[in-house]
Amino acid sequence: MKNSTILLVDDDRHLLESMALWLREQHVEVETAASCQEAIAKMRDRAFDIVLSDIRLDDGDGFDVLAFSRKNRPEQSVILLTGYGTVDTAIEALRAGAFDLLTKPLIDEELLLSIERALSQRKVVEENVQLKAQLDLRFGLENIVGHEHRMQKVFDMVERIADTRATVLITGESGTGKSLLARAIHRRGSRRDQAFVEVACGAMPESLLESELFGHAAGSFTGATGDKIGKFTQADKGTIFLDEIGTASASLQVKLLRVLQELEFEPVGSTKTQRVDTRVILATNEKLEQAVAAGRFRQDLYYRVNVINIEVPPLRERIADIPLLANHFLQRTCEESGKRSQGFSDDVITAMQRYNWPGNVRELQNVVERAVLLGRGPKVQVEDLTPAIASGQIVSIDPVGNKALKEALESPERAIILDVLEMHQWNRNATADALGINRTTLYKKMKRLGLDKQPGR
Repeated sequence: MKNSTILLVDDDRHLLESMALWLREQHVEVETAASCQEAIAKMRDRAFDIVLSDIRLDDGDGFDVLAFSRKNRPEQSVILLTGYGTVDTAIEALRAGAFDLLTKPLIDEELLLSIERALSQRKVVEENVQLKAQLDLRFGLENIVGHEHRMQKVFDMVERIADTRATVLITGESGTGKSLLARAIHRRGSRRDQAFVEVACGAMPESLLESELFGHAAGSFTGATGDKIGKFTQADKGTIFLDEIGTASASLQVKLLRVLQELEFEPVGSTKTQRVDTRVILATNEKLEQAVAAGRFRQDLYYRVNVINIEVPPLRERIADIPLLANHFLQRTCEESGKRSQGFSDDVITAMQRYNWPGNVRELQNVVERAVLLGRGPKVQVEDLTPAIASGQIVSIDPVGNKALKEALESPERAIILDVLEMHQWNRNATADALGINRTTLYKKMKRLGLDKQPGR
């Protein structure tokens, strides 16, 4: 309460002066106004933490003061005072936006309590504003680094579709930043103040995914001891982001199609239909058209999710952005860890641009963080990088995508995964976290690369 500012409004001069004196004794800065117009003039000049206004004034009433404050100084809390308090007056005051209505003669403790509650609410509001600003900084479009022309097209697409309700499908290789882009779309649109709910479909067993998305009724299966609210309901009025949608089972695809078309569903084990107003963003690193041709993905669902497609290019196709991204991650790592760094030596950037980056931006982030944290010199040197990058491996980019290219891509990927596995004593959970991928993706990669068994076991 100390150092707070209050505008006190009352046409009773004696009461106005005595209340102002008492409030100043509580270490509050007080300005006074003896009329409605004087109060409005003072609010035009400056903002106050709280406005204390009598309802009955000679040239108007406290509701006029409240209306001006709500329109022009919405951050102010207004407490109305009256000598003729009724239930109807209290309801009218609260509906009009007053923080509180107090009845004269005022009780000191009651007035102090109301002022302290108003100041506490103001502090919460300010903290929420700061939190939203931090979310914008961390998940806004401005946080996605890239000057390459294909990324500029992505940014332009986000600007155009962010405020629509259209379903968005984000495609691109693992690690290109699809989740970050989905959050940026949400933060850019009119639903930004509502929930953003992310579901990693590939990281969850098929038997639990449907319950996770749509909820379930008590007794619908073993262990379902109570009703559960699903992610779609949690995202009502907001956005739901379904990552790795290509892994969805046939039965789940049917239910997703209905939600996208009709915005309604039944929880598992329930006959009660629920409706939601949810914006849906999906992502996949698979070629869904190939999954459709193979019969693994419904054609009608594919056409429904592919309303707007944003393809995020792999890092190897935007090497001009590598210095920007590397410096961005270096700065963030230094801020979070408190460690100082003077940047990268020239040969580090050259090595980074020669490397193929099978893990894309996520891999680059991990490499920079590791180099900054483990490096001993003022600048990051080549020897601070992972062996695959430091060795200067160059992987040819063959647009045809033949067998030689596939083998070339697998070699550095295998070396990276093996390096991190050994670093974490073959703990798969810790390895997945260090690589920035979910466990299911790691297991698939390990099996494909022949790393599913630890040597010597």
